[in-house]
Amino acid sequence: MTRTRLLEAVLPPVVAMGLAAVLGDLLILSFGESPGAVWALLVKGTWGNAYGIGQVLYKATTLTCTGLAFALAGRAGLFNVGAEGQLAAGGFGAAVTGLLLPASLPAVIAVPLCLLSAMFVGGAVGAVPGALRARFGASEVIVTIMLNFIVLALLNWIVSAKLHLPETLRTPDIAAGNVPRLADAFAMFRGSAVNFTIVFAVAAALVAWWYLFRTRSGYELRAVGLQPEAAEYGGVKVPRVLLLSMALSGALAGLGGVNFVLGYKGYYEEGFAGGAGFLGIAVALVGRNHPFGILAAALLFATLSQGGLAVNAVVPKQLTDILTAAVILSVATAVPEVQKQLRAAAASVTASLTRQRNAQGAST
Repeated sequence: MTRTRLLEAVLPPVVAMGLAAVLGDLLILSFGESPGAVWALLVKGTWGNAYGIGQVLYKATTLTCTGLAFALAGRAGLFNVGAEGQLAAGGFGAAVTGLLLPASLPAVIAVPLCLLSAMFVGGAVGAVPGALRARFGASEVIVTIMLNFIVLALLNWIVSAKLHLPETLRTPDIAAGNVPRLADAFAMFRGSAVNFTIVFAVAAALVAWWYLFRTRSGYELRAVGLQPEAAEYGGVKVPRVLLLSMALSGALAGLGGVNFVLGYKGYYEEGFAGGAGFLGIAVALVGRNHPFGILAAALLFATLSQGGLAVNAVVPKQLTDILTAAVILSVATAVPEVQKQLRAAAASVTASLTRQRNAQGAST
């Protein structure tokens, strides 16, 4: 990467963070507090102690997976808004697999089986909008948004009707396939939720980079995202690429469900996704849809999330939510690729609605 391209990739997020910091200073002053003291408290509560670092890494793990999920689809010209449902479906698949496996099964076998199950179920959910887009030209934006409601409602019904413990909305404790905490190997992280799922998330980022930039299939995916007509003229089977990219996107989001279900709680619980699927969109946009940028962006947003808890005694926790929104808006207005992706998503929705109106007019 040349120096110019490196500056083009790094400068917009850095400027966005600078603008967010200025806005944060103004908000802190409006509460009668010292910006320097509040920022110092935020840093101390996140990167200033082992527990804070562990919590940041835990939150960054899920955001890395959902960010990669959005970015992979984005590279193919698709706007995947369904990571929330895919994340929950992956966590549910891992939980069911862990419940079905015998407790005596060694972790070296049980954990990979649960990981594969999470990615398979998440990938299956992601493949649905991919197939509808490839076969009928349906807008993946609309389909993934609607599919979130369907998937979450279906999973909640299954848990509440079939798998829940009495007077709870969670499954029984999972005996097999639980991912060890980092504290088991590094005592300094004792008490934090970070677990070895972070290793799988980093590995997923490395594999995604290799796939996108070092394989023929990844080249075809990026070509479809840049110019589908030219890619098709060059022999690329565009419908297959669209389906594959959405399936892989769902699989990456599903992997993130393991972090909570098997790495933290040890059971599936309703509502565990907690907006991480949607925040993954912001992670991908700030990370410029590049796997390594997503790792950095996930750490940034995880720091803000954990930092909100650290400064809550001095200023409202919602301060960090405002800073998160400021970073997103700054990047969205300053980065041409992000503007192009948002315009493409809007065009996809408009085209889908137009086709629907035309079909209704023809039927009448």
